[in-house]
Amino acid sequence: MSEFLASLHPIVVCLIVCAAKIIEITIQSLKTCMMVKGQRLKAAMLGFVECMIWGLVISTIISTLGDNLFLLLFYCVGYATGLFLGSTIEGKIALGTSNLQLIANDENTKLIIAYLRENKRGYTIFSGRGSTDRMNMILIVLPRCEMKRVLREIRKLCNNRVFVVASDVSKYAGGYGLVK
Repeated sequence: MSEFLASLHPIVVCLIVCAAKIIEITIQSLKTCMMVKGQRLKAAMLGFVECMIWGLVISTIISTLGDNLFLLLFYCVGYATGLFLGSTIEGKIALGTSNLQLIANDENTKLIIAYLRENKRGYTIFSGRGSTDRMNMILIVLPRCEMKRVLREIRKLCNNRVFVVASDVSKYAGGYGLVK
């Protein structure tokens, strides 16, 4: 592999290194997210591909990085771009499960419950008291890829008069409509 790279124009080598690093780090970012979300087999397969890229391309030129600052620059650009691209892709595919905690008054709680029932979503409600009024906390666990849409529709129903806390869920068991 080093002979092949040595036969290429230095700019082409820099572009190959940058592209390989982008692909490797993008895969690494997705692999890490999958591990955290409990998708171990998919993460292991991505780890294999990541390791293959490292073994075939990056390790071939690593010894020359210190001598060639231009190559080092492309290597760093590839790394940073891969991190950005990996997190962007993960944000789009939205792996895992989310927990929405909605705090609303009685009137908006009724609207939210009607929406959740209509869409066959499970929920749990806790009654409480806010600083000035009676409030309810509605807990919803749903696939992360659906969270933005559901939240947008609920906020529209309530004219943005609902307090929302969203968080990722790593493990859960049981519940209405949940399969895991």
